[in-house]
Amino acid sequence: MADYQDIRGLRVKYLSADPADPAGGEVWYNSTTGTLKSRLLTEAWSSGANVTTARRGMASSKGGTQNAMFGASGYTTTAVAITEEYDGTGWSSGDNVNTARYAFTGAGTLTAGVIFGSQTEVEEYNGTTWTAANAMPQGRGAYDMGAGTQTAAVAAGGFAPGFTTNTNATEEYDGTNWTTSGVLSNAPRNHSGCGTQTAAVTFCGDLGPTTTQQVQNYDGSTWTNITTTPAAEVQYMAFGTQTQAVYTGGSTSPTTGTFTYDGTTISTSPVSITTGRAQSVNGGSGTAGIIGSGYTSGPTTHSSATEEYNVSTSVITAGAWASGTSINVARYAGNAAGPSTAAVYWGGQTPGDTQTLTEEYDGSTWSEVTDMPSGTYASASFGTQTAAVSAGGAPPTSGNLNTSYEYDGTNWTAGNTINTARRYLAGFGILTAGVIAGGFGPPASAATENYDGTNWTTAPNSLNTARDRSSATGTNTAGLFCAGTPGDTSSEEWNGTAWTAGNTMIFGAQDRGCAGSQTDALFFGDSPPSANTEGYDGTNFSTRPSMGTARGVFYTGGTPNASTTGAWAGAGYTTTAVANVEEFTGDTSAANIETLTTS
Repeated sequence: MADYQDIRGLRVKYLSADPADPAGGEVWYNSTTGTLKSRLLTEAWSSGANVTTARRGMASSKGGTQNAMFGASGYTTTAVAITEEYDGTGWSSGDNVNTARYAFTGAGTLTAGVIFGSQTEVEEYNGTTWTAANAMPQGRGAYDMGAGTQTAAVAAGGFAPGFTTNTNATEEYDGTNWTTSGVLSNAPRNHSGCGTQTAAVTFCGDLGPTTTQQVQNYDGSTWTNITTTPAAEVQYMAFGTQTQAVYTGGSTSPTTGTFTYDGTTISTSPVSITTGRAQSVNGGSGTAGIIGSGYTSGPTTHSSATEEYNVSTSVITAGAWASGTSINVARYAGNAAGPSTAAVYWGGQTPGDTQTLTEEYDGSTWSEVTDMPSGTYASASFGTQTAAVSAGGAPPTSGNLNTSYEYDGTNWTAGNTINTARRYLAGFGILTAGVIAGGFGPPASAATENYDGTNWTTAPNSLNTARDRSSATGTNTAGLFCAGTPGDTSSEEWNGTAWTAGNTMIFGAQDRGCAGSQTDALFFGDSPPSANTEGYDGTNFSTRPSMGTARGVFYTGGTPNASTTGAWAGAGYTTTAVANVEEFTGDTSAANIETLTTS
């Protein structure tokens, strides 16, 4: 005879604690809390890293993913040719398009993409280079209805040639040629869509002078009216597939509402975007999408914000800066070492004064400890809270220092002198294996020195480019040295013996703070003051969420922690010395465990 388990399936697990990583939909009884629990789906928008250039009307790799897509060209105060690539963490620079334009669209992926519209020009992207392809039969604009792949794309609607009337035409691209297909049931512009060449969807649009709420599906030859949207919208963003699509935003308000589509029915989502906007870059799937930049209160007011859409059994929290406890004495050009939970900050300047003050931070409280033997600022710094090094810099009077000091968590002791006296230099590593480089004599220096905990030794290989006011992080065998003078975006990597040229940074900057390793680094601030933040993954630089307070004149050495676990920005300069502290936390993901109730 069949028992209950045979009829109804597995019994609910009886556990004293929640499982570490339960499967989606799994149900269990927690005997400790006396509650029935399950891991459930959650739907949410979260903030991502800003684009490098705020603009509207970009073309997107509509078939790309949330972790690999591009936004090409677009409009600032004129059409721009730049391309930005998103890796799920931040935006980085790609190749410029051949023909700058805006209010057009694209298809495909980051490494096999295609853009078309606004004019007849068509370009293909391989993730590195844009190449001109065969032109469209007719130019069209004011649309984002692109779908499919680089070798099987579809375009529909928009402005007709001459840009005075709309078109209902549909054209398909096979990677070489364009052919005409079935017409839309109406002729919208400023509309968007998504899907594939044989299963696409488009929503709403501007019929000029009226708007439409019509939703149409495409099967590779014919468009069919399916349903209507709750309200007419234009210049919105859509991503996903014909049977699992999302659209949001638009220029009517601009709105923040989000809607989902299952191939038949439109549903209002319970979540909204934070920044109402239109004409944003957009792409991804119906469960993991992205929008970025676009315009907000008007076509000339551009947002740099990025937002990610996720439907998941995990709660995803985007990386961000958050306020920490301010240091006791506001200053700038000071030095620091250690992660945000065990940091030390020393020296620096207040208006008219050079500090000897040293403070320690445990992640919640700053405490004054033993002063330095002598005031200094713009020194190189590296190490930890209980084994820190300060080298070179400037004294309270004019000139440069060749002195070095060591801090053991209680007291400062004088170390041996460095070989080249200088200020505005940078360092990285630990007390027994450190490196300092660059600086200002004058002139700017390329000198590199190694420290073994006792002696400073001039390295036989100097920086490739002499510079000062740079930032550096890493270890004595895997270091990273970046930027310097205003507009400098160059980087160099250290392998323990020699420097080699690295990739280009996003922001040309000086006097920046930094943290992390050669393969996971974070750089922030600038002089003049800026909130810009960027990361480095060992290959490329890309944007990260901005600091809450724009500032600069940091000389904080790289912490020995990864950027996502130990970065902090302490003090600095806005229009004067400031005391506030911010701490950075990278993206996190945790199981969405909910207590089941009868309500």
